[in-house]
Amino acid sequence: MSMKNKIVAIGALALFLSCATNPFTGKKTLAFVSNNQLFPSAFAQYDQFLTENKVVTGTSDAEMIKRVGQRIAVAAERWLNANGHQGYLDDYKWEYNLVNDNTVNAWCMPGGKIVFYTGILPIAQNETGIAAIMGHEVAHALANHGQQRMSAAYIQQGLAVAGNVAIKDEQTLSIFNQSYGVVSNVAGMLPFSRSHETQADEIGLYLMAVAGYNPSEASELWKRMKANSGGQAPPEFLSTHPSNDTRINNLQEWAPKAVAEAKKFGIDSFRPLGNF
Repeated sequence: MSMKNKIVAIGALALFLSCATNPFTGKKTLAFVSNNQLFPSAFAQYDQFLTENKVVTGTSDAEMIKRVGQRIAVAAERWLNANGHQGYLDDYKWEYNLVNDNTVNAWCMPGGKIVFYTGILPIAQNETGIAAIMGHEVAHALANHGQQRMSAAYIQQGLAVAGNVAIKDEQTLSIFNQSYGVVSNVAGMLPFSRSHETQADEIGLYLMAVAGYNPSEASELWKRMKANSGGQAPPEFLSTHPSNDTRINNLQEWAPKAVAEAKKFGIDSFRPLGNF
């Protein structure tokens, strides 16, 4: 076997052995970095972030963020236990904080560390809107999207190194280096990121429904997100996220399925919107 083929075989074996199964999809996912390594680092970064930003405490909004987060986390545990994944959340350390910042965003770090910025509250509009956002962020953590993005970055870097080792002609190497970054992003990393966002939208919709929040409101949230953006967005194929219209259509299609899933857990009616 040639050295080139040996490298390919070793790489393929490493890729196969470095996979984990997503409990929500049943599919294999990249896992070059274990959660045992990733979570402590994420927790430390989160604590550092909190010390450097203005965390809102003792307000009704701050308490609502924690309340909704806890309900979504309980819904996740109920779903996982019911589907044979007891203990999946043992290493997660859920934490939900509201930060005083006009940025229209919320995010979740690996292991369940969540931040909402005050700037997103007017668009969320009500507690159910918060639940739609929270479900999406919790879904990122549950599906280990941070772990997968880091693993994909390793592959992207590894292929770049392999190309530089394998290509001997200087002109060809120059063309490779000029084009690889763009091609690997547009054809690889960006679609990968969009698939994570779509997956988090769907999982999050189920979680909010099992937590007792009306999943039909998620598409209404994204209509408000679209209006807030003023139509300013890159083409979908150049974005890390699906377009607003794609998300709205998907959420509308999935909502009845989320309602049916919630009924399996005894949820026959949903909480009031809870305007604030």
